[in-house]
Amino acid sequence: MSDATAVAAAASSTDPAVGLRAVVALRELQDSLEELQVTNARDQGWSWQQIADALRISRQAVHKKYRRLGL
Repeated sequence: MSDATAVAAAASSTDPAVGLRAVVALRELQDSLEELQVTNARDQGWSWQQIADALRISRQAVHKKYRRLGL
């Protein structure tokens, strides 16, 4: 599943196979968007603390998750 509208509709399906595939697709989309925005924030000079506050997680958690990107 790749079309966001179709995925959102599938998430409320009464068929568990369809609904669970939609959950996976949404999770992957979320991860991709988060990585994009963390990269944007770091490129614009945001601190790990600012990013953590925006994501409502600890500074350590966000740094640990994204340090592999060399940010």
